Amino acid sequence: MSDQPRRPRTSGKPYRRPKKDPVRILAFEALRAVDERDAYANLVLPPLLRKAREKEGPEKFDARDAALATELVYGTLRRQGTYDAVLSACVDRPLGEVDPPVLDVLSLGAHQLLGTRIPTHAAVSATVELARVVLGDGRAKFVNAVLRKVAQHDLDGWLERVAPPYDEDPEDHLAVVHSHPRWVVSALWDSLGGGRAGIEDLLRADNERPEVTLVARPGRATAEELLEEDAAVPGHWSPYAVRLTEGGEPGAVAAVRDGRAGVQDEGSQLVALALAAAPLDGPDRRWLDGCAGPGGKAALLGALAAQRGALLVASEKQTHRAGLVAKALDGNPGPYQVIAADGTRPAWRPGSFDRVLVDVPCTGLGALRRRPEARWRRRPEDLEGFAPLQRGLLRTALESVRVGGVVGYATCSPHLAETRAVVADVLKQYPDTDLLDARPLLPGVPDLGEGPDVQLWPHLHGTDAMYLALIRRTG
Repeated sequence: MSDQPRRPRTSGKPYRRPKKDPVRILAFEALRAVDERDAYANLVLPPLLRKAREKEGPEKFDARDAALATELVYGTLRRQGTYDAVLSACVDRPLGEVDPPVLDVLSLGAHQLLGTRIPTHAAVSATVELARVVLGDGRAKFVNAVLRKVAQHDLDGWLERVAPPYDEDPEDHLAVVHSHPRWVVSALWDSLGGGRAGIEDLLRADNERPEVTLVARPGRATAEELLEEDAAVPGHWSPYAVRLTEGGEPGAVAAVRDGRAGVQDEGSQLVALALAAAPLDGPDRRWLDGCAGPGGKAALLGALAAQRGALLVASEKQTHRAGLVAKALDGNPGPYQVIAADGTRPAWRPGSFDRVLVDVPCTGLGALRRRPEARWRRRPEDLEGFAPLQRGLLRTALESVRVGGVVGYATCSPHLAETRAVVADVLKQYPDTDLLDARPLLPGVPDLGEGPDVQLWPHLHGTDAMYLALIRRTG
């Protein structure tokens, strides 16, 4: 036998370098950041897109590139639960044993095949090329084999195969079909208190891309000014709201760049407006935002307070978030003060304020449209972690308002453990209080329930699922 090393076998075809697709590479990088660093897509994606737009040459993004990258990232995250069920049926081992970068590529491919209009061949070939670039040729073959199995059925066909029948397990069926954790489906269903149609409408709304909503800060900008933008249409309920239709870019709006307007969901605007409109007994000179970061509601409250000559005190525990509040309030037409203070250990005397808002930290189950990855990170035990803080902040708010003044308890979660249960528990300790009917303070808004508190819903109101209870100190 010869001592010469044997040459590796070749197929006879020259090696072809993988084609780099800047859009899909960026989408993969965003998903890796969400997975590895627990980052939020709405914070990771904008700087990546900005950098891609600033490039020169073939890697420079145009509007279509940015739109496709955004759809790939958000769509993959929203439908992750459904795609996991499909991929589990196509992979010969548990998904937990698949390397996370490989699973991200597979999920991107599954979304292109099942959740977009990209042709099947293009979806498979583009994803395999992505795999060659970011994973290597060996694992790209695995990706190719799995996606060819996924491509054998459309989304409806797969759901018939992987979702349990509704009659056997309604919550598990809805969890797979609408891509929510089962415990979230159960909690939302309890909060709705309705039939199947309501919960399915809500889960569908959670999976839709929300419009960007702006707020014109009173005394600094008007809705009419914002409506002069090409992609702008009026808000649904708030007189200060303007929605940007598909393609509208907030950073391109001069009033937003100047701080005279901001990006703010209409539900958040309605909470601030309801507190400002609540009837008071006595003076109306000092307002408090007790959980002010990052400053959206504080900026609107500050502008409303300024119209009445009232002072807004905006308190935020974390120093860097207090800085964001100060930036949001910069240029406010009336007096305001921003302080870094723990809302459960007030830096002010009891009874100092006429109106108090506490928009408390929560699980964020009301904003799953905007932060789709949050549904996969939250656990039922998170509720126990937030409970003491939510109750402590509401107690401080009630002690901070004077007799005759009003407290607004708000949270971006419809979970009953974070809404009515908190209010009911705390008010047992404060018999000298009354719940005000908040519904008349949201004029024109339908489907507000039996009151006196208010729960907004994405599928009914086009807002985040904000909750509000208004409480008056009576003695």
